[in-house]
Amino acid sequence: MINVDNDWQVLFNEEQKKDYYLALRSFLKTEYRTKTIYPPMNEIFNAFRLTPFSKTKVIIVGQDPYHEPGQAMGLSFSVRADVETPPSLKNIHEEIVREGVEQGPWSSDLTRWARQGVLLLNSTLTVQAHKAASHCGKGWERLTDTCIEALGRDDRPKVFMLWGSWARSKKALISNPCHLILESAHPSPLSAYRGFFGNGHFRLCNDFLRKTGQEPVIW
Repeated sequence: MINVDNDWQVLFNEEQKKDYYLALRSFLKTEYRTKTIYPPMNEIFNAFRLTPFSKTKVIIVGQDPYHEPGQAMGLSFSVRADVETPPSLKNIHEEIVREGVEQGPWSSDLTRWARQGVLLLNSTLTVQAHKAASHCGKGWERLTDTCIEALGRDDRPKVFMLWGSWARSKKALISNPCHLILESAHPSPLSAYRGFFGNGHFRLCNDFLRKTGQEPVIW
């Protein structure tokens, strides 16, 4: 059962009764028992535990978790501080430095962002070791789309950062015009030079937060 100990629980209590989630749960039980799956089971819902619905002011959408040992920790783009920084995260850091926005001491562990209200949400929350996208289409997308939809209806202004075609496909879920939607290429080395570098998203995000009476993120 999902237990996040904050206001996301209301949504999860409804979703985990539904047939799709029961099927997903059954699938995951078998996967964790018979294969190496990331992140560890107790970290699957870290993004929601660290960033309550009512505190969420920025949403960064990823596709699925890192699939190599020690990387995935339940937060999109984030790895623990003692793990080598993945290329996409290196490019994210480079863009932050380039923009000259508010910054704290850099770490590849983005827990500090999550605690400031940045929901680091992967569309799929688990993955089999060494097999990217191996848990796509198993039910996670329905759950996380429901979460994005709920945030997109909410009247508290938020910033949605949608990088790459997968994340940009979620734009249709964001219905309230009070939000700022930022779209660009993905920070992957394969696409970062085709529109991620120079997108100004971190500056635009903090400008919007200040304009709407919220604290900017210390990146």
